[in-house]
Amino acid sequence: MNRNKYESPLCSRYASNEMQYIFSPDKKFSTWRRLWVALARAEMELGLPVTQEQVSELEAHIDDIDYEKAAQFERELRHDVMAHIHAYGLQCPKAMPIIHLGATSCYVGDNTDIILMREALCLVRDELVRVLGHLAKFADRYKALPTLGFTHFQPAQLVTVGKRATLWMNDLLLDLQEVEHRISSLKLLGCKGTTGTQASFLELFDGDHAKCVALDQKIAAEMGFDATVPVSGQTYSRKTDYMVLSALSGIAQSASKFATDMRLLCNLKEVEEPFEAHQIGSSAMPYKRNPMRCERICALSRYVMADALNPAITAATQWFERTLDDSANKRLSVPEAFLAVDGILGIYANVADGLVVHEKVIEKHVMEELPFMASENIMMDAVKKGGDRQQLHERIRVLSQQAGANVKDRGEANNLIDLIAEDPLFGMTREELTAHMTPSRYIGRCPEQVDAFLEHDVRPVLERYSDALQKKDVELKV
Repeated sequence: MNRNKYESPLCSRYASNEMQYIFSPDKKFSTWRRLWVALARAEMELGLPVTQEQVSELEAHIDDIDYEKAAQFERELRHDVMAHIHAYGLQCPKAMPIIHLGATSCYVGDNTDIILMREALCLVRDELVRVLGHLAKFADRYKALPTLGFTHFQPAQLVTVGKRATLWMNDLLLDLQEVEHRISSLKLLGCKGTTGTQASFLELFDGDHAKCVALDQKIAAEMGFDATVPVSGQTYSRKTDYMVLSALSGIAQSASKFATDMRLLCNLKEVEEPFEAHQIGSSAMPYKRNPMRCERICALSRYVMADALNPAITAATQWFERTLDDSANKRLSVPEAFLAVDGILGIYANVADGLVVHEKVIEKHVMEELPFMASENIMMDAVKKGGDRQQLHERIRVLSQQAGANVKDRGEANNLIDLIAEDPLFGMTREELTAHMTPSRYIGRCPEQVDAFLEHDVRPVLERYSDALQKKDVELKV
C-alpha cells in the first residue's frame, strides 16, 4: 500500500474485491482487447482483408497487457485508446495494421462501459437477493411478535416485528425489478463511427448496407448481447448512465430507510444490529452500542443518491453527436456508485443476518401503550352492555388525557384501565377490561400478510436466484 497518496475508502474499506475487479484496469483494458478481437473477426467473416492468423494473434494477447508501454505511448500521444492500440500492436505485429479498423474511440470505450455496467448490475442483483434471503428468515420468525407501530414516530396501532421487515423487503423487491429491467434492456453501442452514421464501415464494405448491419449483430453476439442501440451519435445516449445510476440510487434509498429505522429501534432498545464481543461503541463512553453499521449504510447511501445527479446533468449537457465533458465525470461517477452500493449491500446483508431482537423490551413498550389502543374495543363492549357510544367516547377521551398526564407529567404507569374500571358509566369489571390487554388481538392480519408476501412475492425470487443464495456474504473490512 502506498501511504503517501490518496486512496479511495470505497476500495480500502467498503467495496468487495469482486466489484473492484469489474472496474479495474485489467478488466477494462482486456475488454477493450476482446472488442478489438470481435471487430476483427466480424470484419474477416464479412469479407474485409483480415486473416485468421491476425485474429488468432490478437486473441493470444488479450490478457497480457504491457501497462508500462501503454503509459509511455499515452504520455507521447495524449490519447488513451491510441496508446493501447500501439501497445497491443507491439505484441501483435501481424495484426497491427487492422486493429481498430473503421472504428472510433467510443467503440472500445462506450461498449466496455456497457459491458461492465451489466456485469456489475448482475453482482448487485445477487447481493440484493442475499439480503432478501436474510430478511425473509427474520420476517418469518417474528411474523406474530406484536410491536408498536408508529406514525410520525408516535405510537399508533400495533404491527409485528416480522410485518415491519416486509416493508423493507418490499422496497428491495422494487429495486430488484428495476435492476432486472436494466440488465435485460442494456444494449451495446456497436460500431457506429464518429457521428453514428457508420460511414467508415459503409466505405469499407463498398456501400453494402447489409454488411454494416451484420457487423453490429456479430459483435453484439460475441460480446453476449442481443442487440446494439438502433441509433446514436458517436456515443450511446448518456441517459443510459442516468438510468443505471437511478436504479442504484433506488437501492440506496431503500437501504437508508432500513438503516434509519434500525437506528431508531436501537435507541428504543428493541432491535439492534450485530455487536461483536470486542467491538468498541465509543472511544469515550465504554457502555455505548452505537449502530455504526447502519450509520455507515446511511452515509454511503447519501453519497450514491447525490452521485446519481452526475449522469443526469451529463445527459442534459451533451452537444449534438458528442462532446467530451462526459468522460472525466463518467470515470468517477459510474464506478463509484457501483462500489458504494456494493459496500451498502454488504453491510446490509451483515446486519440483516444478525439482527438482535429484545422481546421483553418490545413487550414492555407495547403494554405501556396498549390501554390506549384497547380503548375502542372497550367502548364497543360498553355499548353492548347498554351504554351510549357518544358519551362513552367523550369519557374515554377525558380519561385518556388523565392517564397520559400520569405518564408524562408524573413519570408513572399508564393507569387508563384503572380509571375506566372505577367509572360507573362503563359498567365493566377489571377482569372484563383486562381481557382486552392481549397484544395479539391488535395485530390485525400481520402474520397472514407476512406468510402471503413471503409465499407469493419473495419465494419465487429466492428460487429464481438460488445460486446467489449459495454464495457467502462479504466479510466486513471495518
